Amino acid sequence: MFQFFVEPEQITAGQAVITGSDVNHIRNVLRMKPGGQVRISNQTGGDFLCEIAEIHPEQILLNILEPCRGTELPVKVTLFQGLPKSDKMELVIQKSVELGVSEIVPVAMRNCVVKLDAKKAENKRARWQSIAESGAKQSKRSMVPNVKPVCSLKEAAEYAAAMDMRLMPYEQARGMAYTREVFGRIKQGDSVGIFIGPEGGFSSEELEMMKDRAEIISLGNRILRTETAGLAALAMLIYQMED
Repeated sequence: MFQFFVEPEQITAGQAVITGSDVNHIRNVLRMKPGGQVRISNQTGGDFLCEIAEIHPEQILLNILEPCRGTELPVKVTLFQGLPKSDKMELVIQKSVELGVSEIVPVAMRNCVVKLDAKKAENKRARWQSIAESGAKQSKRSMVPNVKPVCSLKEAAEYAAAMDMRLMPYEQARGMAYTREVFGRIKQGDSVGIFIGPEGGFSSEELEMMKDRAEIISLGNRILRTETAGLAALAMLIYQMED
């Protein structure tokens, strides 16, 4: 079943309306007809199974059949991802959205191969946000995670300071017993920041800066690529937190 996002004001008593680019997608790509069913979310906790009532050039009218169970993690997870090379960031965004991340913050670190000026960074962010929306639709998310502007690690650490838990996977961290103990401290409703280094890893200065700001944890005995590490941490959170 296809998923679409609407604004809260687009839902009224028993009915909803889809506008914008999704109208063309429904009419001309999916070629759906009245009577077809879709799932919608207003991104504020309302998820509904709907039936298409009318199809017009500028809008799709829906009848709401019943509420749907939400799909969000019981914790808010922010992924602070060191900028990887080539198109790996697109993969990280797509898969982390599928796994339930709430927002993604691209971070320019010392060992990042990729260097983006302000114009390139904003163009990339627009592309990344589109990928996040597509991933949210595919995985039936109740909201579209936000991709924040590229920032420095210092700015990322300051942004994460108010979060309930900050995790920093590192290949030389102590074993998984400590990781399990740290994950056991995370409670439903908590905000969690996960810091992932780029291909070159964290520099010694970055490790020194973060050692008192985050829990340095292991993700196992194997060395993971930057595009794998955040996904592994998210999978562990799903196992820990979801019913």
